[in-house]
Amino acid sequence: MELTTVWFALIAVLWAGYFLLEGFDFGVGMLLPVLARDNRERRLLINTIGPVWDGNEVWLLVAGGATFAAFPEWYATLFSGFYLPLLLILVALILRGVAFEYRGKRDDDTWRKRWDACIIGGSLVPAILWGVAFGNIVRGVRLDANHEYVGSFFDLLNPYALLGGLTTLTLFLLHGAVFLALKTGGEMRERAGRLAERLAPAAILIAGGFLAWTASTHHDVAGWLLFAAAALALAGAALATRARREGWAFLATGATLVIAVAGLFVTLFPDVMPSSIAAANSLTVDNAASTPYTLKVMTWVAVAFTPIVLAYQGWTYWVFRKRLTIERIPV
Repeated sequence: MELTTVWFALIAVLWAGYFLLEGFDFGVGMLLPVLARDNRERRLLINTIGPVWDGNEVWLLVAGGATFAAFPEWYATLFSGFYLPLLLILVALILRGVAFEYRGKRDDDTWRKRWDACIIGGSLVPAILWGVAFGNIVRGVRLDANHEYVGSFFDLLNPYALLGGLTTLTLFLLHGAVFLALKTGGEMRERAGRLAERLAPAAILIAGGFLAWTASTHHDVAGWLLFAAAALALAGAALATRARREGWAFLATGATLVIAVAGLFVTLFPDVMPSSIAAANSLTVDNAASTPYTLKVMTWVAVAFTPIVLAYQGWTYWVFRKRLTIERIPV
């Protein structure tokens, strides 16, 4: 297997890991005004992701860095053509990160509400725009013969991409609600479970529509099989949520996100950014890649350090595995 294909697959793994882990972070942030009734409950929800949210964002940094090093042409076209939505995502993530650190610095309700709004907005904006971005990548964008984006910002707001944004939004909300049902106890656990049960049908409808649309426009058998598996996993999440089997439900929502991302990348291959103007203008794993020597060095670095990073992050989740209850939150 060529190293260009290996690194395309590794970048897909990084994005799948990011959506799996940061997905429930975004879900928890968006659900603050829905599930929490007072400051203690908001602190309870934030504490469920407090030890891990910043580690989860590392997957995004590594995915971006790997794209820059392995496929610099893809990185350049993506970040220049999608400049405004990616800038909005970056600002939202910055405000969200600052809010986690600063909301408890003053004992003032107004102060905390302002930072809570940053957490909510900083979770909502990326949850939508990541879906819009990936929807456009899979659909294809206006690339000229020099592989430069020649469309406008409003070209990115097409129906297919907007449905992709709704898909990531609903899946992250469901993933976050299931995570909270798994991570909390008492009344909050029941409240989160009931909300997850109500969110599941909407997620099935919207995500199923997006995956069906994708499958109908890209005749790739492997992609179809992965989309079907993602749909089955999502249905399983709905059943597990109804039965209040939080662990199985969380595994199912996580599997839905991972398999769906895998399906999108399989459908995309060998392109990394198709052109909607002419197929010859598309960026592929070959014409967007770095030199073979660069890819070889990157591969050895990844082999050496990836197990260490995964082991450390797994250990972090193990240490903070216990359920949290409102009784543990000081008044």
